[in-house]
Amino acid sequence: MDAQIKKIILIVLDGVGIGEAPDAPDYGDAGSNTLVNTAKAAGGLHVPNMYRLGLANIAAFPFQEPVDSPAGCYGKAMELSKGKDTTTGHWEIMGLITDKPFPVFPRGFPEAIISAFESGIGRKVLGNKPASGTVILDELGQRHTETGMPIVYTSADSVFQIAAHEDIVPVQELYRWCEIARTIVDPYHVERVIARPFTGGPGHFKRTERRKDFSVPPPGTTVLDILKARGMDVAAIGKINDIFSGRGITHAIHSGSNEQGIKETINAYNQIKSGIVFTNLNDFDTLYGHRNDPVGFKNAFEYFDTRLKDIMDVMDDKTLLLITADHGCDPTTASTDHSREYVPLLVYRHGLTGKSLGIRHGFCDTGKTILKAFSLDEDTNGVDFIDFIFTNKL
Repeated sequence: MDAQIKKIILIVLDGVGIGEAPDAPDYGDAGSNTLVNTAKAAGGLHVPNMYRLGLANIAAFPFQEPVDSPAGCYGKAMELSKGKDTTTGHWEIMGLITDKPFPVFPRGFPEAIISAFESGIGRKVLGNKPASGTVILDELGQRHTETGMPIVYTSADSVFQIAAHEDIVPVQELYRWCEIARTIVDPYHVERVIARPFTGGPGHFKRTERRKDFSVPPPGTTVLDILKARGMDVAAIGKINDIFSGRGITHAIHSGSNEQGIKETINAYNQIKSGIVFTNLNDFDTLYGHRNDPVGFKNAFEYFDTRLKDIMDVMDDKTLLLITADHGCDPTTASTDHSREYVPLLVYRHGLTGKSLGIRHGFCDTGKTILKAFSLDEDTNGVDFIDFIFTNKL
């Protein structure tokens, strides 16, 4: 490595896959390709900054040829963990591989869970079934406002979601209910309990930015734990702090949108002395992938591309930028759930010579590379590519 890295910006574009993984058929996701299918359905993607880093060198995009001399290193990564959810994707990026998927509840939660939760909060619940977060508000939102009964639902992921209107159930009370639910579902190994506050009236219910995830803690040491133990800054933007249950985090900043997340990323970068800014941008997944909205997805991705230049412009020559994803969420398929896909991997530093990283067998290669960039040699999963991006030795 030709110069010491002082800071790293790691951005996870939530749900932004780039083609079906080899085992996609096992998950019902044959044919999924979040970015390319979105581009085809929405008339192309105008993302010149991402293309300049090598995005179109990873996969074939309509109306865009590969770049001859990209400014970044580019490739794609295959998940080794079982599943296709946010938590396992982020954990693997930070060095943890899970060999058993979290349980899902396609027929709703068992009576033992629901009755214990109802007893814990002192009221009955509505729903208890897999559902789209927006559809179930249209279905049960009015009844909730009339009765005060919270809406409980799940999805194809291992999540116990609790929706409540902010005028009916104060947000802090909803969070307390989630903490009660967390203790109840722990023996069932449910991945996340999610508070889903909303506002509005019939036909116009809208989820708010005060969502909060109550996740199971990582089952082992992560790259974040190592960095924090070494006295480095670990700034978590978006839902990163929730995903890691606060472990390995020195600064946690929640954000309600991609726009706010990007702003907080730049602010955190300017404030830390050495370490990592770890950002999750969730709008692609939550607002567009799960709602089968390729045009909205396209617009959000193009917005990120315009702000990507702002991020690159604040970086100094001792900073490394990594952009990747945690899973796919193809808005063009019949499914509204996550998709088992490769994820893009783009690496940038001022003056870097662009080259292909190929296919990385494990999201954990990113975490290993972060450690090596900081000259740390802890034994974690993954194969780093830090020397390759600076010396061509892979």
